[in-house]
Amino acid sequence: MSPLRDPLWYKDAVFYELHVKAFFDSNADGVGDFPGLTAKLDYLQWLGINCIWLLPFYPSPFKDDGYDISDYRNIHSGFGTVQDFRTFLDEAHRRDIRVIVDLIVNHTSDQHAWFQEARLSPLSPKRQYYVWSDTDQRYRKARIIFIDTEKSNWTWDPEAKAYYWHRFFSHQPDLNYDNPEVRQAMLDVMSYWLDLGLDGFRCDAVPYLFEREGTNCENLPETHAYLRELRHRIDDRYQGRILLAEANQWPSDVRAYFADGDEFHMAFHFPLMPRMYMAVRSEDRRPITDIFTHTPAIPDPCQWCLFLRNHDELTLEMCTSEERDYMYYAYAADPLMRRNIGIARRLAPLMENDRRKIELMNSLLFTLPGSPIIYYGDEIGMGDNVHLGDRNGVRTPMQWTSDRNAGFSKADPTQVYLPVITDPVFSYQATNVENQVQPPHSLLNWMRRLITIRKQSPLLGRGTIDFLRPRNEKVLVHLREFQGEAMLLVHNLAGSAQPVELDLRRFRGAVPIEQFGLTRFPQISDHPYQLSLSPYGYYWFRLSQLEDPRAQYGIEDTAI
Repeated sequence: MSPLRDPLWYKDAVFYELHVKAFFDSNADGVGDFPGLTAKLDYLQWLGINCIWLLPFYPSPFKDDGYDISDYRNIHSGFGTVQDFRTFLDEAHRRDIRVIVDLIVNHTSDQHAWFQEARLSPLSPKRQYYVWSDTDQRYRKARIIFIDTEKSNWTWDPEAKAYYWHRFFSHQPDLNYDNPEVRQAMLDVMSYWLDLGLDGFRCDAVPYLFEREGTNCENLPETHAYLRELRHRIDDRYQGRILLAEANQWPSDVRAYFADGDEFHMAFHFPLMPRMYMAVRSEDRRPITDIFTHTPAIPDPCQWCLFLRNHDELTLEMCTSEERDYMYYAYAADPLMRRNIGIARRLAPLMENDRRKIELMNSLLFTLPGSPIIYYGDEIGMGDNVHLGDRNGVRTPMQWTSDRNAGFSKADPTQVYLPVITDPVFSYQATNVENQVQPPHSLLNWMRRLITIRKQSPLLGRGTIDFLRPRNEKVLVHLREFQGEAMLLVHNLAGSAQPVELDLRRFRGAVPIEQFGLTRFPQISDHPYQLSLSPYGYYWFRLSQLEDPRAQYGIEDTAI
């Protein structure tokens, strides 16, 4: 089936997350825009990604980098026009690249016309679009999410002479989903963008839509009932489009967002992400294998979405206090690196710019169950700037060349929305796309090869997983199987060479073919299968039946 017609296309997709303002500036005003993004689609097609995830591009005061929306049906003027968006979408589709965008369902900006009207009077038609109270003592079991900036989930509004409810920043009042007009309005917003040809949404902060006294106001049945309404609209009118849930919860709670395959198509596996970092730092596979013991099975049409880094802090919400302390000790010794309950750093700095560890982490990302997301710039090993406020340190301009402003913009450097990275290790003069396109062994070309192999291996997106338990706990080994095919994935989590013995008798007679070099390894027999791995080394083996018993190793097929 053609990838563009396959309703399960998202299971094989490699996602690429970017902010329009950060990618490429076409008009020299210091801010990226849709014409600039369109001009860089050839690069994304060359890289091999097949779905772009766009961060919010709607009109906004930008107190929360666009997650505070003031108009759901338009484009922020700095990013272009709706026609520019249409052109971008058409050009992406022409290259077989799908596009999903953030849909902020939980809250709006306090500058949204709905909220401005709601403040005017208790009798305002929009008053019931938000959650109001005469006291700030309601819903006291609900946790405060941004503990570093907010002291309460209620804020007093002197114009409305009442408190309004917000789960995030105080300038982001929560919508009142008990109001049927709000529920219908969000369905209409979703349809507006899908009618333009969009391929789906990453739905932001979905666990918090409803409030009920005596609960923590998360994961409520009413929330799931409404989310199924959104899915029904997709299934009824927009086949082939998807909904991706941002639910930073324990896997057993996230499972409910798949329902019976009729709620979300995809959901992030938040708890897995920090445990990949723990496993590499502790040189122990158990943080990864243990989290999968707490990960329930999901309906066949559904899929996890996996990531190493994104636009937010490396969240540690789904960690114990001991795990959180360990992650801070290991990866954020400097308090400037910490944001809220997390770490505001990019992948390469977290890995101390060690190419071996960067490759290992990406190899884990691409071989564990789910669809991988690459955060823009991580394919070239971009750095960060911990001195910038909020989470801006990981949202700096994409580094294209060694020219002024990293080739991102021709504007005066003082006009660029954030300064480019200039520190000695990760400066744009050294770390940029232009420098890495030609060298065959650059990180960029290695990532391109990784994406290619992934796209050639449907079992990595659709197959089962079985963890082997060799005695050496520094080595993570898992089998992925799908429709009679099998891959063996072996990862050395240690900074020293490691041996491992594997019981592969079930595959007796098969020949492991290493996928990066297409090299044949010794045939599997009844004896323990022995491998040696270099520090942070990994193998991707396709287990194939031997066609020519004389060809035991790859070199014999090509040597003259």
